[in-house]
Amino acid sequence: MNLALNTQHSQSDAIVIGSGIGGLCAAGLLARYGKRVIVCESHSIPGGAAHSFKRRGFEFDSGPSFYCGLTDSQSLNPLTQVLQVLGESLQVIPYDPFGHYHFPEAIFAVYRNAEKYLNELDKITPQGAKEFQQFAQRLLKLYEGMKGIPTLALRADWQVILVLIQRYFSSLTKMLPNLPLVQSSVGNVMDATVKDPWVRRLIDLECFLLSGLKAHGTIAPEVAFMLGERSRAGVEYPVGGSGAIIAALVRGLERWGGQLRLGCHVEQILVESGQAVGVKLQNGEIISAPIVISNATLWDTYNHLLRPEDLPASYRKVALETPAIESFMHLHLGIRATGLENLTGHHVVVHDSSQDITVPGNTCMISIPSVWDATLAPEGHHVVHAYTLEPYAGWERNHGYEAKKQQKAQSLYRALERVIPDIRERVVLELIGTPLTHAGYLRRYQGTYGPAIVAGQGMFPDTHTPIKGLYRVGDSTMPGIGVPAVAASGILCANSLVSPRQTAELL
Repeated sequence: MNLALNTQHSQSDAIVIGSGIGGLCAAGLLARYGKRVIVCESHSIPGGAAHSFKRRGFEFDSGPSFYCGLTDSQSLNPLTQVLQVLGESLQVIPYDPFGHYHFPEAIFAVYRNAEKYLNELDKITPQGAKEFQQFAQRLLKLYEGMKGIPTLALRADWQVILVLIQRYFSSLTKMLPNLPLVQSSVGNVMDATVKDPWVRRLIDLECFLLSGLKAHGTIAPEVAFMLGERSRAGVEYPVGGSGAIIAALVRGLERWGGQLRLGCHVEQILVESGQAVGVKLQNGEIISAPIVISNATLWDTYNHLLRPEDLPASYRKVALETPAIESFMHLHLGIRATGLENLTGHHVVVHDSSQDITVPGNTCMISIPSVWDATLAPEGHHVVHAYTLEPYAGWERNHGYEAKKQQKAQSLYRALERVIPDIRERVVLELIGTPLTHAGYLRRYQGTYGPAIVAGQGMFPDTHTPIKGLYRVGDSTMPGIGVPAVAASGILCANSLVSPRQTAELL
């Protein structure tokens, strides 16, 4: 696509603000539909929360490192479906068990295979294993209905009803008995099937890792999808890390004529008479388009990219009051790998069973992806990424900042010592990230993980906004937080901007 981009004015069919997975999926699909698309990314590297970065020969994931069904042609993963229609694929390394949960009283190996998972559970609590089986069966009935309807067919407007009736009627009838579960919380299913306190904690932890909320806050379809996909399609790591996924989405976007502009900071979404008409960049350039899609968070879009008068006052007030999940402490390490031949890649450590798992520092997530992909670290070394929830409030870049960073990183080091006891002696590179780092690098409101919308007490807002031609994608839109969810938001948005016939042709 040859646009005169060095002039002060340029034209496009659609502008996407931000190159996170949601933004790239929306942009790639629109380009595939024949639209002229420009993605404006403020940073020098694409990917948003899923970008990779390099330091001294180590390549780190900044965020997600856990993926299901990236190469299965029948995968329900919306990200995989987008890559397929863009003509892109990934090289992956499958692995199992896909993680170990380290509780103070037991280590639980998490297998993709349901029977192996239950066997591990049976070693800890035989009664709990039986109850978990009932819990999983209830959710897998919902998955059975869901799996016949590819996300790639869906849209975020009323025409989705016609699509479902005309093309997916038999899957829809399978879904009907499970419809009450669609807006139900996982906690409701757990309350009806599980009494064992240890298994209830396990389910809370699985939900927390997915959505940032425990079982009573997490919607049932999210866990139904996770249970079904990890046992059916398996768990894999992309060769090259999360950056390889972003590179594939960018290649797909550009193959179909779309354009990614890096170091291209959008200062304002331009609105005239209630209609989005383009964006103004930090350098003063204006790009005109009748469609603008924001991959920024809800708060950043409505607070910074729009003027207060652009939105109805009551709508803006309610939207900006949406509760947010906390930010994070991050620890990125390069370590010596000598003697760590049997190391596995994913670990979750819960320090104190008497404390809630959502207490900052109590639950620590650990990823060591170089156990699968040795190219991520220099020979004889590993890359390590550990992170835990941490409130944004109280963080300032003042004289005490460095000392506070070190102090707050200690819970992550203690978690790592459960996996690699002499971790501190092995470190050759240490990078500590705080909520300020998270907020700054990702341009996310208070560095948040996303909205804390509790199941049954509200729904994630959909891709539409009150401004004609302005849409939103990403983890603060329907269907929510996580890689499959943000990819789905991009699909729902792009499909809503073309006719059902065009989507049917793609399928």
